[in-house]
Amino acid sequence: MTPRLDPAFLAAPLAHRALHDVADGRPENSRAAITAAISHGYGIEIDVQLTADNVAVVFHDYALERLAEGSGPVRARAASELGAIPLRGGSEGIPDLPEVLALVAGRVPLLIEIKDQDGAMGDQIGPLEAATAAALDGYTGPVAIMSFNPHAVARMAELCPDIPRGLVTSAYDPTSWPLSKATCDRLREIPDFDRVGASFISHEAADLPRRRVSDLKAQGANILCWTIRSPEAEAEARKIAQNVTFEGYLAAHPG
Repeated sequence: MTPRLDPAFLAAPLAHRALHDVADGRPENSRAAITAAISHGYGIEIDVQLTADNVAVVFHDYALERLAEGSGPVRARAASELGAIPLRGGSEGIPDLPEVLALVAGRVPLLIEIKDQDGAMGDQIGPLEAATAAALDGYTGPVAIMSFNPHAVARMAELCPDIPRGLVTSAYDPTSWPLSKATCDRLREIPDFDRVGASFISHEAADLPRRRVSDLKAQGANILCWTIRSPEAEAEARKIAQNVTFEGYLAAHPG
């Protein structure tokens, strides 16, 4: 049976890369941003990347420059080295996934995005999924995993069959993606939903009116969306989506 999202994922808005605000010393995916999201009662969306020593670290980009006081690929550094590299706009280093899981400790829903490691949404994946599964072993709070790459989601179905899984989905405008037009055309129609045993999607907010999204919702899929940046955009998205991933403002708690 396909595992379903814990109802908590549909109750509290999801803070995108945690409740980040560098003006307040809370960089993306940082401990400070995670702690702030918990204090506000928000769910948390985080990203994981792989280190040179096959550890899952909580970091969005493939390279360090934008978010940390370093340069080069995350994949070229060991987890201990990354932990000592300060995040820009804060005073802490890059956390690993086990540390973040211990920090969240089931207090709020945690949505983990596995970043594509293939480079073209292909099947050259595995180590990051294995590291993520190892970190999640024994975690008992509300948690779910997702990825743009269907192969990553399929691998997580094998490794963690009881953890809800979903696809991050998009309009896949070829001018905005480093992918072939053929790949964009294929992924746009979300063809892998059933194959990977997904129970939800997190869809690009501007593309929510797509027929495929409404069809999946009618079939019982949960519909989340990304990334909402204002109360007005949230109100529009909630006409279709059951919950939002937000940043840049404090989303209201429904009800």
